Amino acid sequence: MGKNEKTPITVNDQEYFVEDFSEQQKLLLNHVNDLDRKLSNARFNVDQLAVGRDAFIQRLAESLEQVVVTDADYDEVAD
Repeated sequence: MGKNEKTPITVNDQEYFVEDFSEQQKLLLNHVNDLDRKLSNARFNVDQLAVGRDAFIQRLAESLEQVVVTDADYDEVAD
């Protein structure tokens, strides 16, 4: 942005300019922006965790479906 341009922000359908904010308002806006970033990161992490969980569930299900052959099984076939 140019030096004479202001940064607009919309709050409750009302447009404001960040440059006109008090220091406290700028601090509050910084908190909102930081929390937005943290929420986005948390959603990203939840997505990764969900995919990882699904992969482990799939691996568990596959391992449970495998046939386990024991010595007792061989004895039954020989009889």
